[in-house]
Amino acid sequence: MKIGVLALQGAVAEHMRSLEAAGAEAVAVKRMEQLDELDGLVIPGGESTTIGKLIRKYNFMEAIQSFSQQGKPLFGTCAGLILLADRIEGQEEAHLRLMDMIVARNAFGRQRESFETDLDVKGIDEPVRAVFIRAPLIKEVGKNVDVLSTYKGEIVTARQGHLLASSYHPELTDDFRLHAYFVDMVKEAAASR
Repeated sequence: MKIGVLALQGAVAEHMRSLEAAGAEAVAVKRMEQLDELDGLVIPGGESTTIGKLIRKYNFMEAIQSFSQQGKPLFGTCAGLILLADRIEGQEEAHLRLMDMIVARNAFGRQRESFETDLDVKGIDEPVRAVFIRAPLIKEVGKNVDVLSTYKGEIVTARQGHLLASSYHPELTDDFRLHAYFVDMVKEAAASR
């Protein structure tokens, strides 16, 4: 499986390390043409407004939407989750508008309110280590979205078919099981194409 990490901003090397630990070949994606060679794509954390502008500047918007329409899996973490969302609380315009959810930016507060915790994630046996840094929150999901985990009653991991999103940074730990979960999604999607 060849899985790309969108390399416009964010923890690209860390995601690549986690994907490789989960058994995939990881590629840093800097040009939209690279998407044609991939089975899946990770959109990392960073600053969602900046990444959104860069996605538009480098013509990734339609290319990623087309990638998704082909049934190829996408995994958005932190800012990547915001980019996947259909709606962003307090903003008129969303970015990729692929996942049926409403998200709130920086819902867990500022940088100094960052924290780590263990989360029970549906489909993964043991709790997953999660790092929350200026994390967004999934406020509401559509009926086709499966909630995979919550923190203090709030949704922090969700899946909609071939789309996976987490409020936190799984790539900043040595626990690569959420990436392994995504790699399995990619394998399933490739087998059904």
